[in-house]
Amino acid sequence: MTGARDSGAAADTLVGGPRRRRVRNGGRGAPLPLLVPGLAALAFLLLPLIALLVRAPWHSLPDQLTSPEVWQALRLSLVSATAATAVSLVLGVPLAWLLARTDFPGRGLVRALVTLPLVLPPVVGGVALLLALGRNGVVGQWLDSWFGITLPFTTTGVVIAEAFVAMPFLVISVEGTLRAADPRFEEAATTLGASRFTAFRRVTLPLIAPGIAAGAVLAWARALGEFGATITFAGNFPGRTQTMPLAVYLALQNDPEAAISLSLVLLTVSIAVLAGLRDRWMTASS
Repeated sequence: MTGARDSGAAADTLVGGPRRRRVRNGGRGAPLPLLVPGLAALAFLLLPLIALLVRAPWHSLPDQLTSPEVWQALRLSLVSATAATAVSLVLGVPLAWLLARTDFPGRGLVRALVTLPLVLPPVVGGVALLLALGRNGVVGQWLDSWFGITLPFTTTGVVIAEAFVAMPFLVISVEGTLRAADPRFEEAATTLGASRFTAFRRVTLPLIAPGIAAGAVLAWARALGEFGATITFAGNFPGRTQTMPLAVYLALQNDPEAAISLSLVLLTVSIAVLAGLRDRWMTASS
């Protein structure tokens, strides 16, 4: 037993186990060249949020938030963000499965194109949607002439614009969860006679449910805060396409206190999303 412990300790020493533990537990103090810019970065990120709270019109906040225009924009934002998330789930989960479980030519290029809306300026995304789905667009002209369907500057256009920018968040989250899941469970189900779709529905989906939930929450939050693609593709019509971010932008020009009140609502929603995902992030980082 003593020899086994000695050999195990020697092996730990060779792989650097105890040394890593000493470094992790012993590095309490932060060097000044790292501490100063780190604190400056923290102040840079927190100062605007603190200013929003300090300058908030708390005395008139109830009246601001109970106005019909605010509730109209909030209701449209919640409905459109939820619909965009549903579209992202229906289309994005199968796409994530294809990227994670199948091998086809150009898969890397497809993955890069899927993540493109993450770095594409939202206004450019709105212009691209107009060129694709507008009345004179590549596809939109046929939708208009054949079926009489017009998508721009409608509530449906809001959902499409939000889904365009939000779906990559869900695809990336689900694909990462699928790559971490053991594919042998699916293979075992297929060897027992289940089809690949049945194995996906009965085996894979329960395994990746936490990743789907996290991706859906991120997509919903991204859709709720979308501005550029929405105003470019759907416009800013109260009651039809004016979501909360658009209402904030419009109120900032005429009523700054109302803009601050609406911003507080979006800030509260963002904090709630972060709180909901906290356990998943803490688990992934530990």
